[in-house]
Amino acid sequence: MVGGGSWGTALACHACRAGHQVLLWAREPEVVEGVNREHRNPLFLSELQLPENLAATASLEEAGSFGEVLFFVVPVQFARPVLRELAPHLGERVLVSASKGIEVATLQRMDQLVQEELGLSPERFAVLSGPTFAKEVAAGLPAAAVLAGQSQKVLCELQRAFSTPSLRLYRSADVVGVELAGALKNVIAIAAGMAAGLGLGHNALAALMTRGLHEIARLGVRLGGQAETFRGLAGMGDLVLTCTGQLSRNRTVGERLGRGEPLEQVLSGREVAEGVPTAKAAAALARREGVEMPITFAVEAILAERLSPKEAVTALMTRELKEETQ
Repeated sequence: MVGGGSWGTALACHACRAGHQVLLWAREPEVVEGVNREHRNPLFLSELQLPENLAATASLEEAGSFGEVLFFVVPVQFARPVLRELAPHLGERVLVSASKGIEVATLQRMDQLVQEELGLSPERFAVLSGPTFAKEVAAGLPAAAVLAGQSQKVLCELQRAFSTPSLRLYRSADVVGVELAGALKNVIAIAAGMAAGLGLGHNALAALMTRGLHEIARLGVRLGGQAETFRGLAGMGDLVLTCTGQLSRNRTVGERLGRGEPLEQVLSGREVAEGVPTAKAAAALARREGVEMPITFAVEAILAERLSPKEAVTALMTRELKEETQ
């Protein structure tokens, strides 16, 4: 397990409950020491007592050569140098990416980053995504998610190995769609948080989520994803959770911006809100592909401080009238 943040810690706990011995790589020395000495992560999910069959390391060489499957849970904007350091140690292991986002500098998804840095055959790569808050997965509350990849054999093996009564995993062949759904919904969640911070009510939130799903599906299909993926767990399921759940980091960022807090202050915590850099990348992709994404463009403009949340609401509500399917 590469990545000792909240989601990496939660997935490590889940893998332990599924009966596996797990080694967690973390960059922070205090996380490694806390996991090994006290079975706690002092920085993320610190209230959680971690399983006995979970250990931690600061060595990527050790983490990369441990076990048969490597889960990668490093935020996308920081993933490339970690992948590069992992490259000599992976052997024939399968890599499962649980990172949601698009690299701003290159506009690449995680499958593209992994291919570029590791040269893995497509059969050795899978992506995990879906409506899963780290805190609830760590606590063993029921959830469902999607494993996407090109090898049905590998996906079936991963399903059997990591599905439990508390986390049900489904298979998908749509790597592009699942990755884009997981990344782009975070941008809409920031917008949903802004709507809450501005006190716009439930009607506005329902409209925002519906139109948000429409625009991310439009870009996803243009880039090679399948339309049905955006109606499933990785798309609509994760969008609903992230736009409405109080544990959503991206929604919280938007809510605080909507209340008038400065962006620098909002982003000063340790937790990463992937929707912030993804908004910039998603807007760039949409412009490159000629796809209209008004909510995404508005979020990007607000984060770049070219537009205020109140001005964005007015701009969205007074756009040219059109067919719903457009």
